[in-house]
Amino acid sequence: MRALLINCSPVRNGATAEIVRIVAQQLSDRYETKSICIDDYSFAFCKGCRSCHTTAQCVLNDDIPVIMRELERADILVAVSPSYWADVPGQFKAFIDRCTPWCNTHEPHATIPGGKKGYVIALRTGPSLRECNRIIETIEHFYGHLEIECADHLGLPSIEFRHMVASKMNEIVSFCRRI
Repeated sequence: MRALLINCSPVRNGATAEIVRIVAQQLSDRYETKSICIDDYSFAFCKGCRSCHTTAQCVLNDDIPVIMRELERADILVAVSPSYWADVPGQFKAFIDRCTPWCNTHEPHATIPGGKKGYVIALRTGPSLRECNRIIETIEHFYGHLEIECADHLGLPSIEFRHMVASKMNEIVSFCRRI
């Protein structure tokens, strides 16, 4: 089975990337893992033209199909997102918007293979879980429209820098055991 880990942050070497690395390491004995960073791909914003509502295809030609092929191959998805103003980073939100051709909000729509399970890890700098919960809700809502089963989530407050992830290691490892 394959697990796809998505660094939803545009930062390739920060706290979010460190959590992705730890999760990949924890899952590698049970799954073939692949990690991607949303910022490694080039794609435009959704134009709101709604062409995909009748064709199930986007009119834009960029890296979105490349990312979707990775999602199609995976059995397990783990999205790891930091808080940018109490929600997912803009780059990841732009990706979500561009997935409209695959969303079950209209017919016809493109599909990805069924039976996938989605997991979410949200982190933020402040001590409250409130922002983490908002991020989790955003990503789980996205999963739902792709017909990916929302299996579990983890909120990690009080992480600003990469070195601060070590204080949450037990929580991350415990979460990975449930995947």
